[in-house]
Formats: sequence, C-alpha cells, structure tokens
Amino acid sequence: MRKVAVIGVGQTRFSGAQGKSLSELFAEAAFEALADAHIESKSVQALFVGNALGDFAEGQGMTPAFIADYIGAWNVPANRYDGACASASVAIRDAFLLVAAGVYDIVIAGGVERAASLGTPLATRTFAMFSDSRYEFPAGMTFPGVFALLAHRYAAVYGLPIEKLKEQMAQVSVQSYNHGMFNPKAHLKKSVTIPDVLKSFTVATPIQLHDCCPFSDGAAAVVVASEEAAKTLSPRPVFIAGAGQASSGPLASQGAYLPRLKARELSARQAYAMAGITPADIDVCELHDCFSIAGIIAAEGLGFFEQGKAGEAWLKGEADIGGKVAINPSGGLKSKGHPIGATGAAQVYEVVRQLRGEVEPERQVPEARIGMTDTLGGDGGTMVSLIFKRGW
Repeated sequence: MRKVAVIGVGQTRFSGAQGKSLSELFAEAAFEALADAHIESKSVQALFVGNALGDFAEGQGMTPAFIADYIGAWNVPANRYDGACASASVAIRDAFLLVAAGVYDIVIAGGVERAASLGTPLATRTFAMFSDSRYEFPAGMTFPGVFALLAHRYAAVYGLPIEKLKEQMAQVSVQSYNHGMFNPKAHLKKSVTIPDVLKSFTVATPIQLHDCCPFSDGAAAVVVASEEAAKTLSPRPVFIAGAGQASSGPLASQGAYLPRLKARELSARQAYAMAGITPADIDVCELHDCFSIAGIIAAEGLGFFEQGKAGEAWLKGEADIGGKVAINPSGGLKSKGHPIGATGAAQVYEVVRQLRGEVEPERQVPEARIGMTDTLGGDGGTMVSLIFKRGW
C-alpha cells in the first residue's frame, strides 16, 4: 500500500436550517478544500460523498453526480455513501484505501446533510431509520431513547448512582460548549454550567436537553492524495496512518456487550494496529458525542480511560486540552453540530487543522502530532476509526 495524505480540508458553517441545496453546501466545502490543497477541480479523479437523508431533505437521489458537475469535476466516478452518522467517514476511508491501492492519486471525499431543514419531527423519524425498523422503531426506539438506555446500563454495570453519572455527563457537555464558543463554524455558541445542564428539561431520562447535540445543516470535504502527489502539492501533509471499520446488528443483538460497543473497539483496534501506535500516543481526538453518554462510552471504547472511569476523567480535566488526551476541541457534535452525513468529514477537518496548528489559540492543542477520529453510525451499526500523523 502507498502512503496517503490529506492535503486539503474545507467545511461550511454548521447551523440550523440553511437555504442552500445539498450540492451547493458540499460545493462550498469542496472549493475550500481544493483551495487549501492548491489544486483545481480538474485534478480530482473521483468524488465520494456521505449523505444519509438527501432523498427526504430534497427529494433528490444520486446527489454526488450533480455535486461533481457543480464543482467542475466532470465525468469522474461519483459515489454516495450511507453509514448514517458515519457516512462521511466511510467515504474518506474508501478514498484512503483506493488511493493507497494505486487506483487513484487524488480523490475528494466528505459529506453533506440538511438535517435541520427537515424539521424536528421528520428529522427524528428519519434518524430512527438507522436503528432496526422492524422491531426497534415500532417499540419507540428513537436515538434519545437508545442512549438513555445505554446510560442506565452504564450506571448499572459500573455501579454508579444515576445522579453521579448525570453530573459526569453534564461535564462532557460543558467542556464541548466551552470549546465551541471559539469555533467560528460551530452551530451552538453559549456558555453552559453543570447546573444549567442538570436543570434543562428531560428528553429521555437520564438524558437532558444539554446532553443532546442539535440537528444541523452543513458540509465538509477533504482532499486525499498519494504521497508522491502530496510532495509536490503540500508543504505540510497530514498522513492517514490507520483506518478501521466494523459493524453490528440491532441493539438487541449487542445486548451481552452493552454498554460497550464492540464494533467501535474492533474498528479502533484495526486503526491502532495499522498505525503502529497505542491509545496513549493520541494527542487529540474528535469522537462521537451525539449525546454526552455517547462521549463517555466512546472514550473508554477507544482505550483512553478504564471502563467506568471516563466520566470522572472529564471532571478532572483529563479529557481536555492539557489533559491525558484532548477530546473534541472543536466543540464536538454537542456544540459544533451534527449534520449527520457530514459529521465524520468535519471531525477530519478539525484534526488535520489541529495537527497543522491552524485553529483558534483558545482551543489549539499544543504540539499535537497524532490525531484520531471516531464516528458512530446508528446504534453501533457502523463504526469508523481514522488516525492521522503530521508529515513534517
């Protein structure tokens, strides 16, 4: 396999409902990524786009073909990826593998979604399609319910009083809000305290409003290139050092392992092995905190903290900049936002810029050299782990 680098990244602002189409949103992110890579659209040999809900948001299928036309990458292979919230990460992983295999030299990959434009009722219903539609959804299993169940399971397995777990979950959100305040592309910008979280209304006990990420519109894109191409185009390439992906069936079939998500642990293990590193080597991680309990479970599944101990680590500052590992300095899904098809690419956007030292000083991780992304699709159905290293 050839070495593969990310040489350009771009992201739109994440927000509530926007007036732009899916193609327009992705084009905005793509043109930023192309400019960052110092290449023109005609250099792109393939286009891979993560998108889960375009059919519902616009009544538009086959979006990547139209996006390719919008950005001037005419007649290239243009594929759509659907891994729910992990859609863009799946697209980037495939771009990495195909460039590594020598099929292409330069690919643009990422994702786009107009989740906020759907409105809350339809967005909630369509998100729920990524749990099991035959048995789970008819039983009322929307995603707040899924993660509320995981929170109760977590408390029971690790012997935590639910009020203590709620405090730990609140700190996850507080930290994300604190970083999102300084991210110009973040959806939510507000200062929130633990009491604010605990006083917010209950969505699905024990999850409260400030434990939940928002529905967002937005897009993000990355330019993936072979090492040889990167040498001529980028003075500061960030190499994709490891990649992993795994899947699971419905939540019920995962019961014996819960609250741990086995697909995540398998995916992370693949990525660590490919990169030749351990969790202790990660300086910065953008992980999937769609709900605060999801962040806690992810940090443990990735090997950063012992099982049952991540929430306490957040309270001690060990998951923050300057701690054991800097988690979600972008603000995470909680504050940055969650346009599901774009989320994984936005995580890569943040990690690449962190390794380059390009983010706002209030949230820059000092001397970051190795970064990781963790993206969850559905209720553990799709998991993707990507590891990045500075190339200079």
